[in-house]
Amino acid sequence: MLDGVQVLVLGAEAAARAGRALADLGATVTRMRTHHDPLDRAARVAFEAGIEVITDPDTAELTARAASADVVVDEPGARGAVEFDPNGAPLTHWVRITPFGLDGPRATWRASDLGVMAATGNLFATGDPDRAPLRPSQPAAYAHVAGEAAFGAISTLRAHDRQIIDVSMQECVLVANMGAAGRAFREPARGRRSGAKIGRTREIYPTLDGFVSFGIRGGNARAASMRLIAELVRDAGIHEPALAQDWDVWSQNTADDTELAAMEAAIGAYFASMTSRALYAIACETNLMLAPVNSPREIFASEQLDAREWFVAHDAIDRFPRSFVSVTGARAAGPNPPRAWSATPRPPRIPAAAGDVTNEGLWGGVRILEFGSGAAGPIATRYFVEHGATVLRVESPSRPDFLRAMAVSPSNPHGLEGAPMYDALNCGKRHVTLNLKHPDAIAIVRRLVAEWADAVAENYAPRAMTGFGLGFDDLRTIKPDLVMVSACLNGQTGPHRNYPGFGGQGSALSGWNWVTGWPDREPVGPFGTITDSLAPRYVAAALAAGIAFRSRTGRGCYLDVSQVEAGLYALTPWLLGFALDGDLGERSGNTHPDAIVHGVYPSADDERNDRWVAIAAWNAAELDALATTIGANPTDESIAAWTSQRHALDAATRLQRVGVEAVPVADFLDVLADPQLAHRDHFIARKHPVLGEGRYERNGLRASGAPSGYDRAGPTLGQDNRWVFEDLLGLSAAEIESLARSGALS
Repeated sequence: MLDGVQVLVLGAEAAARAGRALADLGATVTRMRTHHDPLDRAARVAFEAGIEVITDPDTAELTARAASADVVVDEPGARGAVEFDPNGAPLTHWVRITPFGLDGPRATWRASDLGVMAATGNLFATGDPDRAPLRPSQPAAYAHVAGEAAFGAISTLRAHDRQIIDVSMQECVLVANMGAAGRAFREPARGRRSGAKIGRTREIYPTLDGFVSFGIRGGNARAASMRLIAELVRDAGIHEPALAQDWDVWSQNTADDTELAAMEAAIGAYFASMTSRALYAIACETNLMLAPVNSPREIFASEQLDAREWFVAHDAIDRFPRSFVSVTGARAAGPNPPRAWSATPRPPRIPAAAGDVTNEGLWGGVRILEFGSGAAGPIATRYFVEHGATVLRVESPSRPDFLRAMAVSPSNPHGLEGAPMYDALNCGKRHVTLNLKHPDAIAIVRRLVAEWADAVAENYAPRAMTGFGLGFDDLRTIKPDLVMVSACLNGQTGPHRNYPGFGGQGSALSGWNWVTGWPDREPVGPFGTITDSLAPRYVAAALAAGIAFRSRTGRGCYLDVSQVEAGLYALTPWLLGFALDGDLGERSGNTHPDAIVHGVYPSADDERNDRWVAIAAWNAAELDALATTIGANPTDESIAAWTSQRHALDAATRLQRVGVEAVPVADFLDVLADPQLAHRDHFIARKHPVLGEGRYERNGLRASGAPSGYDRAGPTLGQDNRWVFEDLLGLSAAEIESLARSGALS
């Protein structure tokens, strides 16, 4: 899809990950690294697949490659990164990845994955309440940044003028918290560590041989699963009156703690009597929303991944993780052999944008029609909205997005419109109500596809769009150059394609639960059910590449993204560690194999208590600076003794001044007052028609030559019906009234 696009990667791990994603989408990618490159063997194999590698380039070679690249992706200041001044390649687009952004009061602060996670609220809210905040043992920050940086690199190709894309890792991860930071403006909540729980109920349960993920929650999407688990528990001889519910109306929001505890005990006893494999077999057969907490061993043995040919032979490895997207209509995603670099200086190889990039944003003029619910789909299209595209969301009031439905409770006076997470994840979008079970509504959708949309995005279960008559094969008969992306849990093919699940199950299946926790305790879920936040970045990058492909060739394409595979793709080095060395890569708390010091330490309490600072030292010089500052040989005990006498910001500031990575562990209230985020205008004030004033989060990238942001809050049901029916489609008042009476709009 990115044939002819040349990308030079100069950075360390975050940039290397982005480079691999761009190579998989068809770009010609060269990575330049120093002999001090921080990536280990497995990471190099993972992120240099399909990429030319040059070690310790000379100045002439570096300058020539930068001048002939379409985009350079770098990480100024990162350990082991090749450094080059963008002024040395004045016609080339740049994507510059830093911990906190290129300017602002903390622009010079050091932060690795640990420090970035600390600055976002994510670290604070992950782990057990009786221990320090926790990061996944694999670098979740870099994983999130890579997809966003790849999207940014593709976005530059639409611009006539040179773009410098400023990527803040802090903001990339902050917005991955499912809007929690912005929501804290309306309902002040700092977040909390709940161990193996999500919300009020347990999510991770032990089995005979491992762990499974299962959520005790209500709503339309969960009713069948709750009904089934109650039957399974009863058939196993475990009798619990709390499981005798009318699941069609039951909600965890109205259940009391005693009832929920009784349910957990009964369901937990059933799980403890079974193996994880046996439970997953039941889940796949019955569509029970349960998933095993997979290690690499189970992942490499997956029937689903084998059926989708996700493992391929590459570089003498028989089972190499393929890519994050399956493509129909263009060359398959990588890894592919490295492609030859052209020394011809750019101009841009993608035709200019249809809209006015300078005034509208990098995706100005692009129109996307969106279907689906939850997080993984809507977050992906929000990237395009922020940078100028028009996204029209289709939803039925009779079967609303489950994020609306789950917000309905006695304490919510606004019903379906009082859904803060839905509002946060869909800010800036337009909205039309259509009942997709009605033929007149389907006819409206087909007109919108044929006459208005540049692309279609959906994240329903695999059979849904085809069942409506709106699958890719159906729609390309009326729009041959259609670009369409589907982003369900397991992808569109394979024996488990119809298995239903949410982010909790995606986190378990993709290994992220396995790598998050303390070595002496059960796994926990990373805050925000990580596949819900990781997958959208790769969906956005794939869709951007698809739109670029059509601009260049006039042809459409179909993109199939499995949320689980996107999560696995981000863990490719972990998987290759098992393939190369048999290493299962288990939970290791906050330690890091390459760091001398790497931990989260208590700091002096303030009025909120539960205060911490994240500190890392990577070499002897940093260790000496740490020792001099704390006045002792740095051990976990001596560092904790020093930090506990100081507020987190004071401790971090002192250590940053002497070149040691140290970052206060922020909660979701702290980030609302973060001076770096304020400098970058991370939070945008907008007023929701029902919820009132709110704060809406921008993503992590800023373009130097194009605006970005949101012109409105999240949409209410049918907020833009008149615009769609009258302005876009030219329907008369009588025709609209007829549609309403027929039920096509309900």
